[in-house]
Amino acid sequence: MQLDNTVEVETPEHVRFRFRAAGPTRRAWAYLVDLLVRVGALLALEIVLALGTGYHLPMAKAVMGGGTLLALFLLEWGYFVFFETVWNGATPGKRALHLRVVKAGGYPLSFMDTVLRNLLRTADFLPVGYLLGLVVMAWDGRFARLGDRVAGTMVVIEDPVRVAPPIVIEPPPSTVEIEAFPHHVVLPLPEREAIDLLLRRRDLAPARRQELAQMVAPALGARLGVQVGDPVRFLALLHHVVAGVGASVRPEARKGRRR
Repeated sequence: MQLDNTVEVETPEHVRFRFRAAGPTRRAWAYLVDLLVRVGALLALEIVLALGTGYHLPMAKAVMGGGTLLALFLLEWGYFVFFETVWNGATPGKRALHLRVVKAGGYPLSFMDTVLRNLLRTADFLPVGYLLGLVVMAWDGRFARLGDRVAGTMVVIEDPVRVAPPIVIEPPPSTVEIEAFPHHVVLPLPEREAIDLLLRRRDLAPARRQELAQMVAPALGARLGVQVGDPVRFLALLHHVVAGVGASVRPEARKGRRR
């Protein structure tokens, strides 16, 4: 069963994007919001038909019944197709839960994609309460139901873009510590991301943070020719230097040496 909901997509241009696939619980809440919207629209239509036809007319019940059936058909089959087409993969419920449907390659949906994935909604509902769809989602790496698999789509979480604050080193790095590193330090992107993630984790106990840092700091120190004392502080200093913050310290340090 899928535990990590992060999905990495590589485009034909070899550009990689990461998405968070939406799980069954979040999608169920979005569906509930959409259900409430559809029920509200149906009730509003019933009121309009009742006021327009009048209860005393002989044909009032027939008009209301026909209008209700037509509305149910449009709301069941056209609601999701309409909104996912005009709102670029979102519905009112998905917007409320910050969800969006995209192609498996990360591209926007086409009209036929929305039609295809929603036509299979009936199959996902079987035998009752979307049970088949939930079983399929639970064993799929992208939480895709049958409609998503056929249409080649997935539902992702739209995280608001935030600029991460700079990592604060306490006590502040000294000139000697910065000068211990090579003048030009280059780390592969996965290593930089791993260090950044470790330093920003707030849920780690100090002992666990030290343990994780000790697994990688000695190897990085040997590669760079830098002696490692406190592994966590070493990684913080390395992150500081790689980010370019330490570059502004070096000229002053070199001037101090010449004096």
